[in-house]
Amino acid sequence: MPFAIENETELTGINHKNELKPKPNLPKSIDLSHHLNTLSRSRVPSPLKDLIKYMREPGMISLAGGLPHPSLFPYTSLQLQVYAPETDLTQQQRQDASSSPMDISILKHPSPGHPNNLSAALQYGTAHGSPTLSSFLHNFVSRVFRPAYSDFEILLNFGNTDAWNKVINILCEPGDPILIEQHTYASAQAVWAPMGCRGVPVGLDKDGVVPGDLERILSTWEGERRPTLLYIVPTGQNPTGSTLSLERKKEIYEICVKWDVIICEDDPYYFLQMEEYSSPSLSNGSPPNGSNGSNSPSQGKPNGEAVFTEELLIESLVPSFVSLDYQGRVIRLETFSKTLGPGNRLGYFICNPIFSERLLRATEVTTQAPGGWPIAIIEQLVGKQGWGHEGLLRWFWGLRGVYTARRNWLCDILFAEFDVCPTPEFMKMGKMGIVDDYVTFPKGHGPSGIGSSVDELEKSMMFSFSAPKGGMFLWIKLYLSHNPTFKALKAAGEEHPEGIWETKIWMEMIEEKVLLAPGSYHTPIVGPNQRAKQEEGVAFFRLAFSFETVNT
Repeated sequence: MPFAIENETELTGINHKNELKPKPNLPKSIDLSHHLNTLSRSRVPSPLKDLIKYMREPGMISLAGGLPHPSLFPYTSLQLQVYAPETDLTQQQRQDASSSPMDISILKHPSPGHPNNLSAALQYGTAHGSPTLSSFLHNFVSRVFRPAYSDFEILLNFGNTDAWNKVINILCEPGDPILIEQHTYASAQAVWAPMGCRGVPVGLDKDGVVPGDLERILSTWEGERRPTLLYIVPTGQNPTGSTLSLERKKEIYEICVKWDVIICEDDPYYFLQMEEYSSPSLSNGSPPNGSNGSNSPSQGKPNGEAVFTEELLIESLVPSFVSLDYQGRVIRLETFSKTLGPGNRLGYFICNPIFSERLLRATEVTTQAPGGWPIAIIEQLVGKQGWGHEGLLRWFWGLRGVYTARRNWLCDILFAEFDVCPTPEFMKMGKMGIVDDYVTFPKGHGPSGIGSSVDELEKSMMFSFSAPKGGMFLWIKLYLSHNPTFKALKAAGEEHPEGIWETKIWMEMIEEKVLLAPGSYHTPIVGPNQRAKQEEGVAFFRLAFSFETVNT
């Protein structure tokens, strides 16, 4: 079985002084096996994996498995220097910054106090991967995510792309409808589109998926099989940057209970949640930091004046769907890609035992367990000889501060380069229906520059946006109805003038060495070679603030 524990005192590598106990008297997950597809129901255990289990018994003389002898592996040890979890990451972004790294090492063979070893890490093993790392993560999930049912399990994978592919391959039949966000993660669609599945877009606003639209879709569904899978990125949504509130998550979860829908919670940005952005130009009239090239966030310290504690970090995060899940209908995809590096290719499922066992069967005959190098390194990094449980959370705290500063920097630049104001009430109503927090005009053409004429404001408005509360992306919506190039395209009778305009502007920006992600990349696939119809007279771009620095 994938990893589950009953006695938390058996866990290793954990700092227990501030132990957060699981919720008492939790129910067990319900039987959701009717959601499994034909392929998944047909899978049987890999017989070769039974050999591995018996080979580990003390005194066993194994002539069964074709395992290479570890003495013939060319590696003798691995020595690494890593940041201490409390490292000031704002300084580490400068190439000349100094730090006091920690040393960690992994030897070829186990020794007292050093069970992690290369001989085991680089050998064939079961599809579960490392039991030590799985144990650590099970405890981590109990303390941080706090599932609302008792028999959740952990299964390692190669990261969320691999995980989502496996979810599709245990739950979906060819041609199935899948509930997705109105603007959705592009690569997620590439998994199921070749199966003939089609996306069913659910409305989004600046705060994420709109529960009422989800209910409308499910309650009015006619004809073919109703969708039974919802794919959702609840924190720092890719591409829009929106973050669901706890209230919305509760509504969405109960709708999914009502209509028997499985929730796939793809949440790579969970620990990069942020406080609300407050523009300096709106709060105190001072010029935004972006206008003078400052590398400081506009709100001072990214985590405020607070001193890190485990409880403070956890309480500051919007609880996950899995924390609301009393039935086991949420499959949560967790990854180290955004926090420890995407090249690790390591993540894990949090799900009920039935789904976990079927995912394990699929893993045995496809990818097998994640690579030995990333497992060994991360196990050593977060274990009791490295950061430990509290150190890992302290690292997340520091990351959140840095990405908050980067979010602030990008928003400050927009305020410096354009006339930006909170969206006026009249623009929220009627034909415009703007839901973003801010609207943007050329310098000198905002409300203070041309008066309060509604007509003039509409003609001069360029784009709207909301400052993200998590993740790595800012999403802008451009209004094209008064743009001369767009008007010319429409006059020429172009069938898709928005797409042509978007591509033209995108290429012009590339020529100026600025690369954005076109919004059309994130348009839902709703059928073979068919994309969802998008709003007329607008275009979208996604801006990532995660990679470039102020001094670029």
